[in-house]
Amino acid sequence: MLNLTKFYIDGQWVDPLSTETLPVLNPATEEQIGTVAMGNAQDVDRAVAAAKAAFMAFSTTSKSDRLDLLHRLKAATERRFEDLAQAMRMEMGAPITMARSAQADAAIGHLQGFIDALEQLDERQVLANGDVLLREPIGVCGLITPWNWPMNQIALKVIPALATGSTCVLKPSEHTPISAMVYAEIIDEAGYPPGVFNLVNGDGPTVGAALSRHPDVQMMSFTGSTRAGIAVTRDAAETVKRVTLELGGKSPNLVFADSDLETRVAESVRECMFNTGQSCDAPTRLLVERACYDDALRIAKRTAESIAVGDPAQDGDHIGPLFDKIQFDRVQSMIEVGLAEGARLLAGGLGKPEGVTTGWFVKPTIFADVSNDMRIAQEEIFGPVLVIIPFEDEAVAIAIANDTPYGLAAYLQTGDPERALRVAGQLRAGAIHINGGGFNYGSPFGGYKQSGNGREGGLMGLEDYLETKTLHGLG
Repeated sequence: MLNLTKFYIDGQWVDPLSTETLPVLNPATEEQIGTVAMGNAQDVDRAVAAAKAAFMAFSTTSKSDRLDLLHRLKAATERRFEDLAQAMRMEMGAPITMARSAQADAAIGHLQGFIDALEQLDERQVLANGDVLLREPIGVCGLITPWNWPMNQIALKVIPALATGSTCVLKPSEHTPISAMVYAEIIDEAGYPPGVFNLVNGDGPTVGAALSRHPDVQMMSFTGSTRAGIAVTRDAAETVKRVTLELGGKSPNLVFADSDLETRVAESVRECMFNTGQSCDAPTRLLVERACYDDALRIAKRTAESIAVGDPAQDGDHIGPLFDKIQFDRVQSMIEVGLAEGARLLAGGLGKPEGVTTGWFVKPTIFADVSNDMRIAQEEIFGPVLVIIPFEDEAVAIAIANDTPYGLAAYLQTGDPERALRVAGQLRAGAIHINGGGFNYGSPFGGYKQSGNGREGGLMGLEDYLETKTLHGLG
């Protein structure tokens, strides 16, 4: 924990220039577990200068050398795997079983996906007209990551920068700095040259804005709210740097009567509640065909009431708390909105689970008889709250699904393969999960509309960190 009060710059843990700090709290116990240093613009200047100096040499390294470093990074990550899982259990309340199987696993899974992609990447290509196309590292990258999937998003940003020969400055969420600190130690152990990776903690309006505006940063990659993504884009516009964004979502989940209703509705509810509903691509709008609506409500209610809420330190498939009081209050406020809008409370509701007095725990909550113009159907709640909306036919279902400013993911449950392809082709979202199909490492992840731009993961995730240069006259 000592490194929480320092920043990792130019291969060393250094004292911040800023004197600001922030307590780090355990959301399950509400106890302070650490203190993190909060940087300022001068700390960012120092980190960017180190990354800029390191880029001169690191950008010329061979693909073979970078692959060797990535394999060393994988070995170091495997050695610190449990430290990553325990960090996210403490700082964001991820139940330890899930922290291992999903949160920490992302550090290794995405890394292998990028190793596979880099092996396939053709960095020099001769075009049919004889010109030569080169793919080169973009330069210094500013990376801003959220609190809800700390290692997942750090891996999706830091690893492609390292893989392509770029250098970077990471600003993780100030609320989940422990896992980022551990990952900086892992990168150091792997033997990356000083300045290639740098870590500065701080808040968005200070450190995030300084990175976004910095003239020596060539690219910004941001994951978080759509509101904050707009701010990053505005700050970056002055220097015309590349900006990739992975933002909010209000993902529809279309359930047709020809699906395996018992299985698909139950799994849909559990998927919404996974990570305590704190996932940007969670299927939070369950659109159910009228012909099976009553049966779906029965299954959904039973499933929600079977979901345990418990201590993140204990093994099991229960869900943990929301990550802080602000988020708890937000979710409670949106449950109140749903009640005021006239939606029917099917499960859960206001307050903490019975017997719980400490920690930001909430009840898995379902609203039925929702119309898509309600706030609870349009706004991202970011908690274990599911809204159920009936539809009459396929065309209406597609229209409701697309009636959202977001487009990160969509889910589809049907026993008809032709319908699956037909409907998937009309849904405006970056990923379509059909009959429980899950995300695989190495595939691109990103959204349409206000869910962002660019793609993370695999080959497409590398391409965002590359510039293209064309050589004329060599043929």
